[in-house]
Amino acid sequence: LLERGVDVVALVRDTEKAAEKLSGQETDGDDAAGGAVGGTLEVVKCDLGDEQEIAFAVDGCDASIWCATGFSDAPGVPFLDKLKRVLGIALTPNQSIDAVGVPALGRAFISAEKTGYPKVVMLSSAGVTRPGWSEEKKELFNGAAEIPIVRLNPFGILDVKAESEEELRRTGSEYCIFRPTGLNDKWPVGSRPVFSQGDVAVGRINRRDVATLLVDCLTSDEATGKTFEAFTLEGYPPAVSVNRALSRMKADSEGIPSDEVLFASYSALQQLLPGERQDASKLAMGQTYEQLDKNEDGRLGKRGQEDAEAAAPKPTSV
Repeated sequence: LLERGVDVVALVRDTEKAAEKLSGQETDGDDAAGGAVGGTLEVVKCDLGDEQEIAFAVDGCDASIWCATGFSDAPGVPFLDKLKRVLGIALTPNQSIDAVGVPALGRAFISAEKTGYPKVVMLSSAGVTRPGWSEEKKELFNGAAEIPIVRLNPFGILDVKAESEEELRRTGSEYCIFRPTGLNDKWPVGSRPVFSQGDVAVGRINRRDVATLLVDCLTSDEATGKTFEAFTLEGYPPAVSVNRALSRMKADSEGIPSDEVLFASYSALQQLLPGERQDASKLAMGQTYEQLDKNEDGRLGKRGQEDAEAAAPKPTSV
């Protein structure tokens, strides 16, 4: 956003950590790389579980990107205590950061002038609907239903994300929901995104490409009112614009495609999986496709014996 000359208000829960992570991001003049004028960055401490604080913090903003997740707004709380809270939140998802903050952000922008562009771009996750699929659907889309994060669904994190999505849709705000597949910082940056719908996508995407797509969605009227997944394809450059690809995505108001239509997409997407075996259902949590090809165990152990605590989503403070 800053590189594109946009003024940014960053809502954080821990200003010290934010200062460390965002060091060097402030730009208020010529960009050293190309002479372009950059945007300015304002860091605001905010309890992302408090609707009033969120509404006050975004007052005057034109749009927003939600990319936070977590279960505690107390950075000083020991991790063990936070983990205990996670166990409770799995049973009462309305207490999570996502389930409170996402709809709060949506409501904060309801009164804003309708522009046709998303006012709230939500970073969700591929796989959020899969725990709720019927057994028949799970069998039909086995390569999507049996990936580690869905199979284990540590502390119900996918259910929390799915409910947060629904809450955002109900607010009536102009929105876009982006569900990236597996985040992998070693995957090549600047690869071509492959978009799909119906929550059947499996693959890899670099976090930097996720950030780029989130920003792209802010200025794409083709993204408004839509939910879609994406992974990136190594060796192919991204398109000049995401508009053409997103124009082919259906609005959420049109409903979910039939299983017959989804299976055609699923069959094509499965051929683009990394590795040689191309069977995500055989992966253990923490195991790469390359390790699967070599019959090597992943960092969290064998499939079915993974260290669930190590796989749990860690509470964040920024």
